[in-house]
Amino acid sequence: MTAPAARRGRPRDATRDRALLDATLAVLTESGYGALTTAAVAARAGVSTATLYRRWPSKEVLVVDAAAAYAQELTTPTDTGTLEGDLRALLRDKATSLTGKEGGVLRTLIGEAAYNTALAEALTNAFMLPVRRRMEEITQRAVARGEIPPVEHADLLGDLVIGPMMSRFFLTPLRADQVDAATAAQTADHLLPLLLRAVGHKGQD
Repeated sequence: MTAPAARRGRPRDATRDRALLDATLAVLTESGYGALTTAAVAARAGVSTATLYRRWPSKEVLVVDAAAAYAQELTTPTDTGTLEGDLRALLRDKATSLTGKEGGVLRTLIGEAAYNTALAEALTNAFMLPVRRRMEEITQRAVARGEIPPVEHADLLGDLVIGPMMSRFFLTPLRADQVDAATAAQTADHLLPLLLRAVGHKGQD
């Protein structure tokens, strides 16, 4: 029996990956999406464009991964033991990720996605689907604890988080990157009772 062939090449360098993602956000902030080039990102990170393309096959995927990596640092799934606690954490996480530095990046990408199918799909996978999955998990835990009755189409509940947040931070004169942390948290807390009612939570008797 022939032994399996050894894997060729060196393993990916996580430090280099991070340098490329950081460089992408820096160039995007300075130049905007339309003027961003992979050559500029590679030069900022101090690597070749060939190194970049071995990791990301397109500009769209690179940019969305950079924004998603930054968002992931701000939004860690939490099981608080209660529906109210879980929803508060989710809403505050999403408010944080849609404001400040990352919120400004998202505003740029969403505007471009209207004309770029590949970018729109990448944004959906990186930002929409994780919120929908997290909301579905929160709902399932709440049902198992007896806090709420079973919810039909629980996968759609994530849109009740995303929609109001984007309306508040992206469709108002105040730019998302100008909202401070206290305002973001306050907005999340104001939405909490509305979301609790939407999933059938009756509160304390």
